[in-house]
Parts: sequence; structure tokens; C-alpha cells
Amino acid sequence: MRVTLFVTCLTDTLVPETGIATVRLLERLGHDVQFPRAQTCCGQMHLNTGYRDEARELARRFVRVFAGADVIVAPSASCVATVREFYPALAEGDPRFEQWVEALTPRVVELSEFLVGRLGVEDVGAAFPHRVTYHPTCHSLRSLRVGDAPYRLLRAVRGLEFVELPDATECCGFGGTFAIKNADTSSAMLADKVRGVLDTSAEVCTAADNSCLMHIGGALSRLRSGVRTAHLAEILAAA
Repeated sequence: MRVTLFVTCLTDTLVPETGIATVRLLERLGHDVQFPRAQTCCGQMHLNTGYRDEARELARRFVRVFAGADVIVAPSASCVATVREFYPALAEGDPRFEQWVEALTPRVVELSEFLVGRLGVEDVGAAFPHRVTYHPTCHSLRSLRVGDAPYRLLRAVRGLEFVELPDATECCGFGGTFAIKNADTSSAMLADKVRGVLDTSAEVCTAADNSCLMHIGGALSRLRSGVRTAHLAEILAAA
């Protein structure tokens, strides 16, 4: 299958190893991975801060760049949710744009839902001999409803000891610009999440969004906890 990678601007800029891992994983499974170099931000940051017109222009660009793709896979639940949930609203009033969005959005999928939901694959041939806990990010949990797909993938990884995260469904407090505009509330939520991670005695905390992992990972680092974060794609690409 020809798969097109939507790497997301955050991953491309700050955590490129996740994009590399996603490509390695998909190629290991026999897919031809395409990477449109003209891709940019999906517009999520602009929507979060009220810049709707600017977000609409980025949505138009996204649709143009990925129009010819059979399936668009992204290692980010939040960016996929932005495309699937908010692009239809951004396209309202422009019939041609609405048609483009309607045709494209079903083809945009998060990595774990692509592997388990579209391909029916759980064992991707990974090996990762570490104790791991999983944080289900808000967008993967509440917007995309990926369900147990990440858990099934992790439990099939050789050598991986999986441990449930207490109060897993609670938000980590990142929420994009929420963490800046409401720093005290965000910090309190983060403290609860980090306490849960530490209670698992995990070596690694993973998730489907690098944004949340950066938030959690920053706190774990400041505490000198010895616990690191790694995107789900990086674990699944490990051999």
C-alpha cells in the first residue's frame, strides 16, 4: 500500500525521531511511504488561539498538498483530530472547499488506528525490553476514540512489560496554549499525571502525541526521576 506521511510541524521541528520511526515501521510492514515536502502545520495552533482565518488557509494548503494521497498517516492524534473535526467547519460556505474536505478527511488516520483498525495488525515485529506505561491523550481518547489499539500494539511488543497508568484518562494539562494561558491549573494537572507515572515504576512513558509527552517529559526531567518518554511509534519501530 502507498502510505503518505503527515509528520506534523511539532514532530518535524522538535522530535524528528518520531517521524523517522514512523517511516521505518511502515516500511518494515511493506508499505511505500511518501512524504510531500510542501506540507506544513495543520492549523491546530491557530485554532487554539482564535486565528480562524489563518487556520482556514492552512487547511486549504493541507487539502491541496495531500489531495492525491490514498491514506494519510500521522503520529499525532491531536493533529488528525484537527483535520477530521474542524476542517468541515472551516470549509463551510465554500462548496468546492467543502467537497475537498469531505473527500479527504476519511483518509487521514492516526498511526495506531491505521495499524489495528485499517490493517488489522497488532504484532509489528517490535522488541523493547523495558517497563512501559501508556498515557491515552485527550484527542486519542475523546476525539478519535482509538480505544484499545495502542494497548494491543504495546502488549504484542517482545520483551515489553506493560503496566497500567493510574487515572489514565485524566488530562496531562498540556492542551496547547492552555498550558501557557492557565499555567497554574496546567501545572496542577501535570503534577497528578506525573505522580501516576511514577507510581507505576515504569522506565518509559509513551503516548500517541508528542505534545503531551513533551509536557510530561519536562516534568519527569525536572524531577530527575530517571523516567523517560518515547512516542508509541519509536517503541513499535524498535527491533
